[in-house]
Amino acid sequence: MSSHAASGGGRTHPHLLAHSPLDNVAVAVVEDLKAGTAAFGVVTQDNSTFEVEVRHDIPIGHKVALADLKTGDTAIKYGQDIGRVIKDVAKGEHVHVHNVKTKRW
Repeated sequence: MSSHAASGGGRTHPHLLAHSPLDNVAVAVVEDLKAGTAAFGVVTQDNSTFEVEVRHDIPIGHKVALADLKTGDTAIKYGQDIGRVIKDVAKGEHVHVHNVKTKRW
C-alpha cells in the first residue's frame, strides 16, 4: 500500500511519530512522505493516533506541524520546548530551520 493511498484505519506502520500529547510537531518516520498524503501518526507516550494531511514533501526525520503555529509560538517536541516559530506554519506544513529557531541564540 502506498503512503498516498494509506489511511489511519487499520494501518500499523505510522508515517509520523509524536512523543507526547503536548507536541505540536511530529517527525516523519518514512521515506518520501509526499504532499497530499493523509499521514497516519502515533503518539508514543499514550499510543493514541492522529491523522494530518501533509502539505509539503517531508524528508524522513523532519517535522510536520500538527496545528497552525503562529510567529512567536513555541514548537513542542518530546513534550519540550524545541524553539520559537519565526514564520507562520499551517497544520501539515514542513517545520524546519526556515520557520523555527532555537531560543538559545
